[in-house]
Amino acid sequence: MTRRASPPNFDDAAFRRALGQFATGVTVITTRVPNGPLIGITASSFNSVSMNPPLVLWSLATRSASMSVFRANSHYVVNVLAASQLDLCKRFATVKGDRFEGVAHAAGDSGMPVLDGALAWFECHNRSRYDEGDHVIFVGEVERCGVREDLAHAPPLVYHGGGFHQIEPL
Repeated sequence: MTRRASPPNFDDAAFRRALGQFATGVTVITTRVPNGPLIGITASSFNSVSMNPPLVLWSLATRSASMSVFRANSHYVVNVLAASQLDLCKRFATVKGDRFEGVAHAAGDSGMPVLDGALAWFECHNRSRYDEGDHVIFVGEVERCGVREDLAHAPPLVYHGGGFHQIEPL
């Protein structure tokens, strides 16, 4: 006998408040329209999946204007933001038009943009996509990754309780 999930006993606001208690790092996921502009979005849904093969995941709302590009492209880069990059976080979350205007970056081996100043980056092959609820879960196979050694001990940008923070060692 297969048992199904019970209907939720909470509203959207309660769910959002509860989720907000889980602190997450903040990333900017970048890619490029083939023979076209660069695309980037802020995401806090990043997580590791597997060491062998090296896999990571992140999710994107199905209503996102960038969805068709991320679904179709073979590669993207996950850029892990430092606390000092709050401006980039907000830019890639809200700016309309060219979000890359004036943003320092370099092309990775796949041609996808790696943001200058990111604490770490993961250049991924777009391995799998799973439609779940109102989001798509992207699983990337990491082909290359790196850490900015000069920033290796800089505080990361963290999202918690509806706001941005930086962390300090206990």
